[in-house]
Amino acid sequence: MRPKIGLIVGREWSFPPAFIEEVRRRDEGVGAEYVQLAAPRMDEEVPYSMIIDRISHEVPFYRSYLKHAVLQGTTVVNNPFMWSADDKFFGASLATSLGVASPRTVVLPHKEYVPGIVHDESLRNLVYPLDWGAIIDYVGLPCILKDAHGGGWRDVYVCQSLEQLLRHFNESGRLLMIVQEYIHWEQFVRCICIGQEEVLPMKYDPRERRYHVEHEHLSSELGDRIVRDSLKLVRALGYDMNSVEFAVKDGIPYAIDFMNPAPDMDVNSLTPHYFEWVVKKMADMAIRLAKEPRAAGGEPRWNAFLRGRAVVPDGARLTGLSDADGAGDLAEELPSLAQRLMRRMTE
Repeated sequence: MRPKIGLIVGREWSFPPAFIEEVRRRDEGVGAEYVQLAAPRMDEEVPYSMIIDRISHEVPFYRSYLKHAVLQGTTVVNNPFMWSADDKFFGASLATSLGVASPRTVVLPHKEYVPGIVHDESLRNLVYPLDWGAIIDYVGLPCILKDAHGGGWRDVYVCQSLEQLLRHFNESGRLLMIVQEYIHWEQFVRCICIGQEEVLPMKYDPRERRYHVEHEHLSSELGDRIVRDSLKLVRALGYDMNSVEFAVKDGIPYAIDFMNPAPDMDVNSLTPHYFEWVVKKMADMAIRLAKEPRAAGGEPRWNAFLRGRAVVPDGARLTGLSDADGAGDLAEELPSLAQRLMRRMTE
């Protein structure tokens, strides 16, 4: 049967049709279309070899269906099991374990809880009150307070004082918040990472929230490190579609945000130049994965679901630097973080 790619999307109008048209234009025996769902049954077959997920973090119904699709042997980008387990505090810990520079980060207990939580009974493991002075001593001022599961610049606050930090924390409700060291950056880079192989480092200004098309904005040494660090992170997470943000200070790229499994791919923000690159590289990856179907059946085990794809690179490819030919060669392969964790649990 002809392999087919499915897209699950939200409020985006440029990438999905451009991607579908790119796949169809190539005429490589692979179809592409929007996934249509009503009320899926537990034994229902999934008609797609692979699915690209752009919105299940906002629609739990889609996430549940995508887990079902993985069980049926469909390759889902990104892996819904790992995506469900990810958060920004875990990400900071992961970066540290991989040797990637990361801002100092602290995770905070919730400000509010669901009904039924009795503070002096249900929360006996928590130390109260928090030592806010020690937290400030660790991360410094100013600092960043943000939602550990958030994205799109929502619930992100630059706090200049302890008073500001406490005010925003007291307004956070049931969100899980982290406090992070503020990096006074000299350069800011956002990388689009596709297929755990392709990395496009783009000059980005978070104050203007826009990209600047400037191909030689990084030195070869800094560009090489940013590409290497990006690949370390996406391969450890198993993400085939992600963006990684670096704040560069004193020549050191700090990975400040890389939990973006549905990165911005809109033509109006990426600019037409970078948008074209994204569409082509996403089509490359999707067609390749659609032609390499996973085997369904066998004994279901959580480690298999979490493992995702194992990538054996033939050298990282860096786009956007003048000396791209030699910038991306990796010395070692990083196994999926989920593989390592689950291997320990199942041995």
